[in-house]
Amino acid sequence: MSITAEALAPCSKCGEKTRIKIYRSINTSEDPGLKEKIRNGSLFVWECPHCHQANLARYECLYHDPVSRIMVWLVPSGDFPESQMEAISNHTRAMGGYRLRLVSDVGALMEKILIFDAGLDDMAVEMCKYVTIMEMLSKGNHASDSISGTSFHFHRIEEKDGMKYMVFIYPSSGRMMSLDVGFNVYEDSLGIIGRNPDIIPDGPFMKIDQEWISSVIR
Repeated sequence: MSITAEALAPCSKCGEKTRIKIYRSINTSEDPGLKEKIRNGSLFVWECPHCHQANLARYECLYHDPVSRIMVWLVPSGDFPESQMEAISNHTRAMGGYRLRLVSDVGALMEKILIFDAGLDDMAVEMCKYVTIMEMLSKGNHASDSISGTSFHFHRIEEKDGMKYMVFIYPSSGRMMSLDVGFNVYEDSLGIIGRNPDIIPDGPFMKIDQEWISSVIR
């Protein structure tokens, strides 16, 4: 079941503290409405009653989708108790077939849900990002200036003129830009991972992100 609590959060603008509701764990089978609020980011946003500033709440949360057999643990501090992680992993191992992921920010949690809901493998998606960014940087075109030092996020899958694409978004000059990547790049990435199982991280909760892909591709 979903577990909630209350916390005092300071406003990023006026500094006044407000008591807000936080979610220690979320079960999408019992609270399906919470899933969409995570997908659009609204679950972690609260408005200051004093100055009406919109603030992002940062707290630890365990996302659990029993139907898709997915758990994503959001730990902003990066400091998590090993005993708790082991207990969760043992529990999911007994149920079988779970994908366990560790993320450090709300954006990464949102992206994992979008990736898994699209039926994709997040390791292959990270490889797609890496390959695409490296290709753009090697060409030295105008778009490469926009993506240097930033990160892509998976947004959705689209079909155009009978072709399947992955749509990625990234910030540039205060705006969100989008980039279409042929689905064949994902399929190639999936094949590479299948032929090289040694690049898959050890441990129950895997942290699959830009740092991971940079460490396995040299």
